Amino acid sequence: MHPRNPIDIEAERSGEPVFREVGVGPWSETHPGEPRPDDPASPAFDPYRYDSALLDEGDRRNVLDRYRYWSVAAIKADLDARGRHDFEIACENWTHDFNIGSMVRTANAFQARRVHIVGPHKWNRNGALMTELYSHVEHHPSIAELVECWRNRIAGEIAYERSRAASAAFRAGEAARGVPSHVSHTDALAELDASDARIRELEAARVIAMDIIPGAVPMETYTFPKRCLLLFGAEGPGLTQTALDLADDVVYISQFGSVRSINAGAAAAVTMHAWIAQHAVIR
Repeated sequence: MHPRNPIDIEAERSGEPVFREVGVGPWSETHPGEPRPDDPASPAFDPYRYDSALLDEGDRRNVLDRYRYWSVAAIKADLDARGRHDFEIACENWTHDFNIGSMVRTANAFQARRVHIVGPHKWNRNGALMTELYSHVEHHPSIAELVECWRNRIAGEIAYERSRAASAAFRAGEAARGVPSHVSHTDALAELDASDARIRELEAARVIAMDIIPGAVPMETYTFPKRCLLLFGAEGPGLTQTALDLADDVVYISQFGSVRSINAGAAAAVTMHAWIAQHAVIR
C-alpha cells in the first residue's frame, strides 16, 4: 500500500480539505493482474516508452495522465511528434534571474518550439519542476548570437519550403499535361498551396521584445506573427539595449496599478498565452 501523503494527514487533523493525491502508484497496484508493458511477454511490450523504475515505484511526476510511467525521452519524443508551436522564447540571464525556471515551465505547458537562455549557462531550475527535460533548451553567449542564429534558421526554412514549392509546381505542371505520375494534379496543387502558405508565415516571422519603453505597442492590440522569437529580460532591469535594438517590434503588457512592471515569469506566461489565444488549435 502506498503511504499516505503527510500533508493529507495534517489537513484532516486541522479540519481543512484533504488534498488529492497526484499521479499513480506502482503498476502492480494500479493495474493488478495486468502484464507490465516492460515485460517482453506482454502484448503491450514497449521497452522504449516505459520506465521500469516508475512501474516499480509509481509515478508522481507533474505530467499529463497519458504520460504516466513513460520515460523522459519518450515524453519528449511524443511532444515533438505531436508538433510544437511556432513561437520561441528567450530569457536574458545576466542576473541569474530565478524567474527563468517559471518561464521554462510555462513554455512547456504552451508547447514552445524552443527555449533560449542568453548569458551564463547556470540558472535556477527549481521553478521549472524538471520540465526542461521535456523541452528543447539552448544556451547562447549573447543576444546578438541568438538573433543571428534564429534568423538564419528562418532563412533556411524558407529556402527549404521554396524548393518544395518548386517541386510541387513542376509535378502539377506534369500532371496537367498528362504525364504519368504517382502524384495527382490535385495533390500537387495542395502541396504547392501549403508550401506557399508556410513561406508567407516564415517571411512574416519577427523578433519581439517584451518591455515597457516609449514607443512600445500594447499587447492587447498587437497581432502576433505565427512564427516569432519572444525576448524577455531579467526582473528589474528588463531587456538590454542590444536586445531592444535587435527586435523588430517592442510590445508591452497593459497594466493599471502603481507598479512599473509585473513579475518576469508572469509576464512571460501572459505573453505566451496571448500567442496561444491567437494561433493555437484547441483539441
